[in-house]
Amino acid sequence: MKLRLLSLFVAGACAGVLASVGFQAYAEKSTAEGLPLQEIRQFTSVFNAVKDYYVDEVSDKELLEFAVEGMVSGLDPHSNFLDPKGFEDMNEATHGAFGGLGIEVTKDSAGVRVISPIDDTPAARAGIRAGDIITKIDGEATADLPLDDAVKLMRGEPKTKIRLEVARKGEMKPLQFTLERAMIKTQSVRMKELADGIGYIRISQFQERTAEDLADNLNKLEKSGHLKGLVLDLRNDPGGLLQAAIGVCAAFLPANSDIVSTKGRTPQSDYVFKAVESDYRSGNAVKALSALTPKAKTVPIVVLINSSSASASEIVAGALQDHKRATILGDRSFGKGSVQTILPMTFGDKTVAVKLTTARYYTPSGRSIQARGIEPDLYVDDTPKGNYPTFQVREADLAHHLANQQKNAKEEDSLPYDDNDAVKSPDWTYTFGDDKDWQLTQALNQLKGAKVELSKYRGQPVSVVKKLREEERQKEKAKEALEKKSDAAQTTEAGKKAEEKSAH
Repeated sequence: MKLRLLSLFVAGACAGVLASVGFQAYAEKSTAEGLPLQEIRQFTSVFNAVKDYYVDEVSDKELLEFAVEGMVSGLDPHSNFLDPKGFEDMNEATHGAFGGLGIEVTKDSAGVRVISPIDDTPAARAGIRAGDIITKIDGEATADLPLDDAVKLMRGEPKTKIRLEVARKGEMKPLQFTLERAMIKTQSVRMKELADGIGYIRISQFQERTAEDLADNLNKLEKSGHLKGLVLDLRNDPGGLLQAAIGVCAAFLPANSDIVSTKGRTPQSDYVFKAVESDYRSGNAVKALSALTPKAKTVPIVVLINSSSASASEIVAGALQDHKRATILGDRSFGKGSVQTILPMTFGDKTVAVKLTTARYYTPSGRSIQARGIEPDLYVDDTPKGNYPTFQVREADLAHHLANQQKNAKEEDSLPYDDNDAVKSPDWTYTFGDDKDWQLTQALNQLKGAKVELSKYRGQPVSVVKKLREEERQKEKAKEALEKKSDAAQTTEAGKKAEEKSAH
């Protein structure tokens, strides 16, 4: 079946970020290449060695499952084997309701790294942050635990409790969290009317109803006179349905505009998705977008992204940026630019599946998103004092990540310098969309034509950042020397006065 005929949806919770995938029937393919006999002999020798000498007895079934899991998971961070339970869990996650905590995670050598907490979930309400590393789950260390097993531990029946130990940059001791699992049903789209006739819409995840809810909220903003400008917030959005992302783009772009293309090894992996009904047909999106206010095509837009904006959110940001339809503001996105295809396989009464990376995503201008992400037009920090301390991670930091094959851009010129330029004592707390949201404030300044406070370091070439930092270090040294000199002078003066007083 052609990829354009597939039902595309999210399936990447265990891989760390949600990714567009498609179901298609699996059929064995013959190959003209001969079997690698030496490698097969090696496999059987290792298999027999484990059977004969391992300290505990292991069944053939377990060993073969371990071998399959290792074969697939070693390819890249988003390919993996799904046993019957894993396949069932994935189906629950992609249909938008499951018992859990509401976080997107990936594997880290120190444990389980949080890519993003989902809005209005137990994790978000408890204060779990993007970049946190979960080191223990109910007392069990996660460093050597397979990611699938860690995810299974975190999921469970709603209203059951779970204890997490979390390492966080800037904290000397591990943080302890006790959370109560809940049925995760996220509200994809939220709207807020701001001053000066400007609207704010946050998309926390791309689901079946996202394009429909976006259209409804845009109509409400237009009716209330709050569509003179629009802030579209995609921060911490881990992705979701590809069809929903195309529908969101279709709300703001002319019909038939290119949205995203995919390229892989097989001809059926190559396709250009456009702002047409056949590519965003999901739920009531077609009907909702046909009734959308025409003003949505012309309203000035600022899109907010950060390092936890991934997959479908990067597709939207990249399309609006390439078509010069919006100004992108914030930090460079995650860089999840690959397509996963689910290949279900039924053996007797059991259904398993292999989730394989089959293609890469490209923006309308042909830029690869993979391991690079979307660079904002305006780099703006989390707070007026700088960025929060975080174990920041992107696709390029993940082991075995798929390479970006484009060689036409120098890394120094295109990627920000990600150093520890963080707020030393983060006393500036906020939630997305509130009055203390610094990036939102700068987005409003951009829409109003006022000055935007840009990041001091982000977005600058590495050589420039190093020069700026060296200049600041020299200034700090000079300041410290002056303070020491002043302190010494004051000490000397105080000593003289004490001697005079004693003599008197």
